[in-house]
Amino acid sequence: MSDAVILMAYGSPSSPDDIRPYFEDIRGGKPVSDEAVEELAERYRRIGGRSPLDDITEAQRAALERELGVPVFVGMKHWRPRIAEAVDAALAGGATRIVGLVLAPHYSAMSIGEYRERLDAALEERAELELVESWHDRAAFLDVIADRVRGTDAWVVFTAHSLPARILDAGDPYKDQLLETSRLVAERAGLGDRWSFAFQSASATGEPWLGPDILDELDRLHGEGVRKVLVAPVGFVSDHLEILWDLDVEARERAAELGLELDRIESLNDDPAFIRALAEIVEERLAVPGKSHA
Repeated sequence: MSDAVILMAYGSPSSPDDIRPYFEDIRGGKPVSDEAVEELAERYRRIGGRSPLDDITEAQRAALERELGVPVFVGMKHWRPRIAEAVDAALAGGATRIVGLVLAPHYSAMSIGEYRERLDAALEERAELELVESWHDRAAFLDVIADRVRGTDAWVVFTAHSLPARILDAGDPYKDQLLETSRLVAERAGLGDRWSFAFQSASATGEPWLGPDILDELDRLHGEGVRKVLVAPVGFVSDHLEILWDLDVEARERAAELGLELDRIESLNDDPAFIRALAEIVEERLAVPGKSHA
């Protein structure tokens, strides 16, 4: 049996010309207004012109491949290289078993579930699939985050991308897993009760999204006398627009208005300890009798 890994991320536009088709891809092919495209383009300009997500994901891929000793391919949900392209490359290389790993630790049917749909459609049962659906409570992952918040004298706010609140009606575990991650990290780091959780990056879709929002949480903390905040975005593992704009620009601007000192932890990116944590997760899926790294 020949193994390969498909490492998956959300994707980001490679150039300003890609912003409209990228945005439309997220919206399932629906047209996007010029105003919405310009607003998104301005955010990319404010963070340096483009997201570093592609470069970071490639660095993660290469590091994970070195750590595992098996081929690792990148597949993006909403941009290139597509998940289907990664699957084709793995199969062309002779893979008969594929481990799918999404660079998002927490399960939701609206996130990890959609990655599975794309993987299944691309594979067409041409290889055995092992999809890692959640790794939110893995000790090695928690330890990397805990190391970044341990010893702080600030109030720690853990964050993750919001999703429509209707997922709770379907019993989706997303919020519960996020709170569990936050609690376990806080315990490891000895934070006591000096932490809270907030969502970020909600979209204006006209329906309720999970909250509280990070900006509202900053307002609340300011009202309770907190003057120093450290943001730990546990729902994200790489620098990209939701980190560099939503936190480093919007949240910092709100904090400045309130007179709060705000900082955030360094993203995991290709930190060797994080890569080892990912490798451990994959190796467990590959550790069956008769497996081969050929």
